[in-house]
Amino acid sequence: MAKRKIRIGDKTMDTLDYKDGVFLRRFLNSQAKIYPPKRYNVDAYSQRQLSRTVKRSRHMALLPFTVK
Repeated sequence: MAKRKIRIGDKTMDTLDYKDGVFLRRFLNSQAKIYPPKRYNVDAYSQRQLSRTVKRSRHMALLPFTVK
């Protein structure tokens, strides 16, 4: 069975890269919180993948946990 694609808006991709901080910052607000899925028209599967990738990137110190 083929692996599901990640849909974000009108873009479709195979995987999200936790090292791509510029791309992932689009999905964070000014307080470094992840936007809800309705904002970028993201389905539930893709939102889970996105949040997992953002959390992984935060752990590697590529994205902030909070903003002062």
